[in-house]
Amino acid sequence: MSKPRSQRARGTGRAGEASLVLRPAVVADASDIARIWREGWLDAHLGHVPAELVAARTSASFEERAIDRIAGTIVADGPEAAVGFVMIDGDQVDQLYLDRSARGAGVGAALLAEAERIVLSAGHRQAWLAVASGNEAARRFYARQRWIDEGVIAYPAPVPGGVVDVDCHRFVSPPRA
Repeated sequence: MSKPRSQRARGTGRAGEASLVLRPAVVADASDIARIWREGWLDAHLGHVPAELVAARTSASFEERAIDRIAGTIVADGPEAAVGFVMIDGDQVDQLYLDRSARGAGVGAALLAEAERIVLSAGHRQAWLAVASGNEAARRFYARQRWIDEGVIAYPAPVPGGVVDVDCHRFVSPPRA
């Protein structure tokens, strides 16, 4: 299955790169999504979440969850492959990860803005997300995007057979006029 290309540009990449393209994910994106997700998850979560959650986050688990979540996923296309994605679940921006090569290039901000737009256009008053408390880089990123840190929550991260509570901060999208 080929990957559809959106006609909507959302910002620009680094000097000399074409405009960033965001589009709905398709099954053919699952391997790129799983790779980006696993690398980013390990970068952001090791040492900040319970060992039980780390043990559950195998390579296979990212592949399976990427396929299961395709319908609610938006992909940011790079020149040859996806460079980031965001998953939306109701009013929650559930996952947002970037390829290491795309970090700091505005891709995350574009994906977050698109996720918020989708949540609000679905009739929700506000979008929210959870960030592991120890993930300082992500917490700074969301604060720069003007998202509001509402404080610490116990986030129930799904694992086979149940959930693992993770110490997180709940962020909400800024009020819109």
